[in-house]
Amino acid sequence: MGFFLETLLGGLMAGMLYSLVALGFVLIFKASGVFNFAQGAMVLFAALAMARFSEWLNGAGMGILWLVNLIAFVMAAGVMFCVAWVIERLVLRQLVNQEGTTLLMATLGITYFLEGLGQSLFGSDIYKIDIGMPKEPVMAFESTFPGGILINQEDLIAALIAACLVALLSLFFQKTGTGRALRAVADDHQAAQSIGIALNRIWVIVWCVAGVVALVAGMIWGSKLGVQFSLATVALRALPVVILGGLTSVPGAIIGGLIIGVGEKLSEVYLGPYVGGGIEIWFAYVLALLFLLVRPQGLFGEKIIDRV
Repeated sequence: MGFFLETLLGGLMAGMLYSLVALGFVLIFKASGVFNFAQGAMVLFAALAMARFSEWLNGAGMGILWLVNLIAFVMAAGVMFCVAWVIERLVLRQLVNQEGTTLLMATLGITYFLEGLGQSLFGSDIYKIDIGMPKEPVMAFESTFPGGILINQEDLIAALIAACLVALLSLFFQKTGTGRALRAVADDHQAAQSIGIALNRIWVIVWCVAGVVALVAGMIWGSKLGVQFSLATVALRALPVVILGGLTSVPGAIIGGLIIGVGEKLSEVYLGPYVGGGIEIWFAYVLALLFLLVRPQGLFGEKIIDRV
């Protein structure tokens, strides 16, 4: 029982990290109705910015870790705000009311632009982000289960950060006027404009929020894996999450992430020995494919009905 709970807990914590990246997809889709392929590049760019800012601050003799991280985070968030403004000004503003395919291709262009810009500004080395999270695992519930349960403290703290961010975003979309305006823009660009909602301002806001989410995701993943250009591929791990949870649902991103995380861990541990292992690599994509065949809008996505 203890081993099962340990595996389950590990899956839940991994799922929260997937959900954090998936949130960026959901935010952009809710505001613009387009799937943002640039989310992985945004995670990479934000992580590179924070890593280099932290490095520069440490080099300047500022040795207090929490202060260095706080200043670096604020500076990186400022960079992501600037990136959001430039994207809206130079790309999205020119594509208002265009077809979804056009916007999709635009995000592909943004992906390659951000990757190239990140390499030009920050270099292509592997950088380290130290945000002070303990990396040593601890044993818990030793009096309840024989041998206890091994808990990775870094994953636990990262999962708590992701959960808090998801809760804040859910409240933002449901309880604030800006959040409701974002949902209105996602439903119909022209109708939202006709009632006085400034489409350009809304897109800047949502890209800024998505940039902060990418920064938090990049900070956590960079702390775990190091900041390198392969970090951009972490977005691929979040694709099954948004398919499962639904592209229009913030709670769906979290539920989908938890299902994927737990499913990967349990299938690898209990089914892997019978099929030669490697299930964790493809499990999420097979599950996403099944959902596309049976329920393409996901668990919590809005079902689109076209009447003719």
